[in-house]
Amino acid sequence: MTATPSIRWAVRDEGAGHPVLLLHGFTGTSDAWDTIGADLVARHRILVPCLPGHGGTSASPEAMSVEATADALAALLTARNAAPAHVIGYSLGARVALRLTATHPDAVDRLVLESPSAGLPTEAERAARRAADEALAARIEADGIERFVDEWEHNAVFAGTSLEPDRVARVREMRLGNDPAGLAASLRHAGQGAMEPLFDRLPTIAVPTLVIAGELDSVGRPRAERVAAMIPGARLAVVDGAGHTPHDERPEAFRRLVRAFLEEDPTR
Repeated sequence: MTATPSIRWAVRDEGAGHPVLLLHGFTGTSDAWDTIGADLVARHRILVPCLPGHGGTSASPEAMSVEATADALAALLTARNAAPAHVIGYSLGARVALRLTATHPDAVDRLVLESPSAGLPTEAERAARRAADEALAARIEADGIERFVDEWEHNAVFAGTSLEPDRVARVREMRLGNDPAGLAASLRHAGQGAMEPLFDRLPTIAVPTLVIAGELDSVGRPRAERVAAMIPGARLAVVDGAGHTPHDERPEAFRRLVRAFLEEDPTR
């Protein structure tokens, strides 16, 4: 018998107006969106969940995958009368947002993808990534959250990333608040090696899409450019002086981009 995926969501749901779903990245929580959320809630209803394995959201192993998470988010939006929503996703959250949009198009109105990836195109690449993620997951479980966060903050994907000192401290505190077992499970089940690649699905996405990348993100910017090129009508915005996390590094520029995109007149 196949186990039924289950997620017990920790989600902030506040404000009024058109719903906006905000999806954080790996090692984040709903607190990752404190700045942009405070800006959006003045005009929109915001729904800000912790993704499975992060923050206060608990999930069965069967529910940890990108695919199952996207299905569960579609159900969450429907249950809360929040579909279709504008969806904003960063990194892991962008991969979930892509899957949500591709498989539940009626749940999404406008899509913002920050530092996205559509997965890894070959089985050899996916197998190598699964092995690397398994090794990292084992280190998290063996060494604990603090040593893992020390290692994660020096990950190559963050090369070129520059945060103000107070933001560095807040992001680190957020990461340290995660459960190491939850992060290990997320790596195993929702990593790029575990997910179904989405390249074939990108041309089917029909909602207005904005892709945001950091100018200095040597790993993530080419991935973002590829995603933008494959989604019909998608726009690419490159944030000057930012690495992998434009929403943290250049928050004003990020907010301006998002606000302008979400408030466009759809009839124009």
